[in-house]
Amino acid sequence: MSPLPAPGAPLPHYVSTAPFDPHATETMTAARSRIHLASQKQLMWWKFKQHRLALISGIFLAAIYLMIMIVEFLAPYGLHTRNVDFIHAPPQRVHFFDKGEFVGPFVYGRSMTLDLDTLHRVYTDRPNDVQPIRFFCRGDSYNFWGLVASNYHLVCPAIGGQMFLLGTDRLGRDVLSRILYGARISLTIGLIGIAISFVLGVVIGGLAGYWGGIFDLIVQRLIEVLQSLPSLPLWMALAAIMPVTWSPIVIYFGITVILGIIDWTGLARAVRSKLLALREEDYVQAAQLMGASTPRIIGRHLVPGFMSHLIASATISIPGMILGETALSFLGLGLRPPITSWGILLTEAKSVSVIAFYPWLLFPIIPVVLVILAFNFLGDGLRDAADPYK
Repeated sequence: MSPLPAPGAPLPHYVSTAPFDPHATETMTAARSRIHLASQKQLMWWKFKQHRLALISGIFLAAIYLMIMIVEFLAPYGLHTRNVDFIHAPPQRVHFFDKGEFVGPFVYGRSMTLDLDTLHRVYTDRPNDVQPIRFFCRGDSYNFWGLVASNYHLVCPAIGGQMFLLGTDRLGRDVLSRILYGARISLTIGLIGIAISFVLGVVIGGLAGYWGGIFDLIVQRLIEVLQSLPSLPLWMALAAIMPVTWSPIVIYFGITVILGIIDWTGLARAVRSKLLALREEDYVQAAQLMGASTPRIIGRHLVPGFMSHLIASATISIPGMILGETALSFLGLGLRPPITSWGILLTEAKSVSVIAFYPWLLFPIIPVVLVILAFNFLGDGLRDAADPYK
């Protein structure tokens, strides 16, 4: 340790006399330079990839929505195909080995007997009846999206055989095929409903936050009234208004509009709070002085500033739409046959006796739970990625 200088003595000079190199103080590693020069979209994507559950959920949902585009090809049976000899048949197991030899994916044929004590059908496998599962095969006829007639399937039962991987219902219809067909309705109703609520929330909330005053007061009171009403009774009341004479397609769009109209309140409040903070910014006042109209200022200057937050909010709201349709259809107030959704499939398992004897009729609840969890995880990841600088 060097001794302290004497009082009054000049302090040691530690400044380097070497020529100043401005680049030496600004040197960055390749990784830091990559982050420093990245755009906001790149930063959001990198932040989103760090959320593993959100990334997996996004891939899962993308696969599900791509699946509903070709559901006729994926389903082993037609939507309304009945197998009257296999009513309430339990799920069949897929085997690969028969008597120690590799055969490939197959199921055993079944025989049915009637239990005279309980009057229930009892199905037993026939070990000598090996029925190989066929792939890229000809099966039940269908109209692809109601336009192109075809009978080509990804997977089919053996010729003259059966393949009920998730069992059958009270009419002998394959539960797996009906779940796949039901996904098209249950998943699209959430997207259409959130599109309606997104437009209403952005427009009404944006005008309330930008204009303020009496319009904002009226909108806030309306939102408070709607949010104070119980959701399920309100859905039931609005669904009961639709005449029973309407066609299933009209009822489908009616339920979608109902779900969208009810769900806009939360998004409108979020938009209002954001616009209240942003409307005083200098660039907004500059746009006003240049004569920009209110829709242009809101749509071109204010909304893009928090679009990532809106996307995250919309993603989290979609599960509520799906659950709303499922609940209404389960109660018999939503969609009606011949339209098939996950909620309609669950109406088969209303009674305790049915669940006790035929528990496979509850299988439609599994995709509902998986999709709801996936949307929630995806929403969490998008919400974190919306602010990549945290």
